[in-house]
Parts: sequence; structure tokens; C-alpha cells
Amino acid sequence: MPWILLSAYLVVVCIEFVLDGLNMRHLRRYGHEVPVGFEGEIDGERLARISDYTLCRNRVGRIESLLSHLLLIVFLFGGLLGLYDRWIAGMQLPFILSGLLFFACLSVAKYLIDLPFNLYHQFVIEERFGFNTMTWRLWLSDQIKGLLVSAVLFGLLLSGALWLVQAAPHSWWLWVWGFFALFSLFLMYVSPYVIEPLFFKFEPLGQPELEERITRVMEKAGLKISRVFQVDASRRSRHSNAYFTGIGRVKRIVLFDTLLEQLTADEIVAVLAHEVGHWKKRHVFKRLVTVQLLSLAFLAASWWLVNAGVLPGLIGLEDGSFFAQVMILSLLASLAGFVVSPLWSALSRRDEYQADHFACHLTGDADALASALVKLSRDNLANLRPHPVYAAFHYSHPPVVERVRRLRDRSS
Repeated sequence: MPWILLSAYLVVVCIEFVLDGLNMRHLRRYGHEVPVGFEGEIDGERLARISDYTLCRNRVGRIESLLSHLLLIVFLFGGLLGLYDRWIAGMQLPFILSGLLFFACLSVAKYLIDLPFNLYHQFVIEERFGFNTMTWRLWLSDQIKGLLVSAVLFGLLLSGALWLVQAAPHSWWLWVWGFFALFSLFLMYVSPYVIEPLFFKFEPLGQPELEERITRVMEKAGLKISRVFQVDASRRSRHSNAYFTGIGRVKRIVLFDTLLEQLTADEIVAVLAHEVGHWKKRHVFKRLVTVQLLSLAFLAASWWLVNAGVLPGLIGLEDGSFFAQVMILSLLASLAGFVVSPLWSALSRRDEYQADHFACHLTGDADALASALVKLSRDNLANLRPHPVYAAFHYSHPPVVERVRRLRDRSS
């Protein structure tokens, strides 16, 4: 039985590396060609930087991915999980404390393994291509605050879930699902006011005319916006973004200060109108419901598999604690996620097209959104030539060249 699961995992890993190779070869073959709609904004020098940036990130990503897969295979299929599980059990701690220690040690190990790659990405790759603005002091501060916040949230979430598993052995799957769902909603409420300000400085938008335009567009769409903020993202990176936060009728808009420097007022309004489209088309709500239904199904299946006692045998163990079985379930979840990823990505890309269509209807300016996408792609060195098959698996947004083409067609 272990060979079946291991073989399935290796097949998925091989497919991922093949897709990745296809994507990079496609970039090398077509990356020097200026796409239609990008003339005047992208030149040969910029295309070369885009290719270099993408290939550089890809090389490091492949090494990191290979190491991660090898360690996971050795840990799960090489007997280390069994040894680790018995070591935790040998401490004879209460159930919840055993679970906290079990997953905390694994989380620390993963953090330490990922740390060199994160540092290289931030202070070598991002620095080389002019994106990094973070100092070592700020990086260390972010790491400490991030670890503390993660430890608190992780501890609360895991402790609550394990308590429910212990208190309701025959129905924990339902109670844990409800607890996770409520916890997620709680975070969506408190994160903009408690967690995000720990890392970023939020200030009122310093452009009254732009804020007034944004408010008018939101009101036209039927959305009530409490505040429009700008955030000091430039302290960490020159990458740009904008997003909505909040749940219910009152929402906040957050604009990166880098975005305010890169785009015109018309383009910023168009980008936000696209985000409004997701709310008005109920994409956010539908995704939340879909994720919760999938989570419910997975937890119900997990309960059945744990009770059936079949999970340890999948990796060659005679038995295993509840925590060890959760590790095996996470592997099964990753395999299932890979299988459904093309469908999930396709649905997400459909939503993006619908949001583009809504933005054009709301603002009456398809050119502004197209221009914003071109500038964002140019300034963030986004890959303009992804392989179609790779994009089908991994792109939650349509390739930007295709989005711009459709927007230009609408305005012509």
C-alpha cells in the first residue's frame, strides 16, 4: 500500500516539474516578443528583465520545491514520522499539549528549512531587480511579530480543534468544521484592525479628489465604504497592490503607496472597480461557501478514515497517533487539490473576466483598466508569456496579455 501512495505523490511531483519546465521553455522562446497592446510600454530591455526575473525566481523555486519534496518523502515514507510520533507519545503529555508540541516542532522545522530561501529571495533576487526596500532591522522585526502572531493564532486554533476532537469523538468533524469557519470569519473582522497595523502604517488617502472619485464609484455600485487608506508598502517592496477589507455592508479600501505612484487616477479607479465587480458578482461569497463545503466534506472523510484505521498503513506504519494521521491526511489533501486545481483555476479566471466586464460597465472606461494592467505587469516584471497548460493549472487570473486584448476589443 505505501507504494501506491508514494507513486501517486511522485507522479504529481513529476507533472509539476514538467509543467514548470514547459513554462520556462515557452518564456525563452517567446519572451522577447512585445505582446499586442503593450507597444510603447514594453521594450526589448524590459522584456529581458522580465525573463531574467522570472527565470531567476524559477531556478530558486525549483531547488526549494525539490528539497521540500525529498524531505517530505523521507519523513513520511522513510519511517521518520513513526519515530517522531513515538517520541512525542513517550512524553505522556495530555492530548492537547501533545498535539501542540507535535505540530509546533514541525512548524519550527519548516520555518528553518524555508528561511534560507526566503532570505535569498528577499535580499538577493528582489534586491537585484530593484524591488527590495526592506532593511535587515525591519525584516527581523517582521519575523518576530509574524512568529508571535502565528504562534497565538495557531495555538488557539489547534487547541480548540483538539479539544473538540477529544470532547466529541463521534462528531468532531462537524464541530471542528464549525469552529474553523467561525474562526476564519473572526480573523476577517479583526485582521484589518489588529493584525495588519502591526506590520503596516495605515493613513487616510492624501489625495482628496481621488478619494472623492473612489467614493462616488463605490456609491454608484451600491457599496458603502467607510474609509480609503494608503499604506506604506514601499518600506518593504516596490511591488504594488490594492485591496478591500472588511465584511458586511461597511468596507475599507487600502491602496499601496507604490500603486499611487505608478497609476493615474483613472487607472486606480478602474482597478478598484474590478475589485467591486467581485463583490457585486458575489464571487467572494461563492468562494467562501465553496471552500466551507469542501472543508466539511474533507473533515467528514477524515473522520471516517481515522475511525477505519487505514491511514497508518498508507505509509507503511502499523499504527499512529491522531496527530500522525493528520499528517497523512494533509498529504491526501494535497493530492486531491492537485487534481481539482485546473477546475478551480478555470472558475477563478472566469470570475476575473466577469469582474473586468463589470468594471468597464461601471466606469465606462475599458482603456483605463487595460492601461493599469499593462503598467502593473511592466513594473512588477510579470511573466507575459506563460505556457497555456501551465496557466490552466496555476493561474487564478487570466494571462494579462489575454485580459488586455479583451479590454482593448471592448473599447474599440
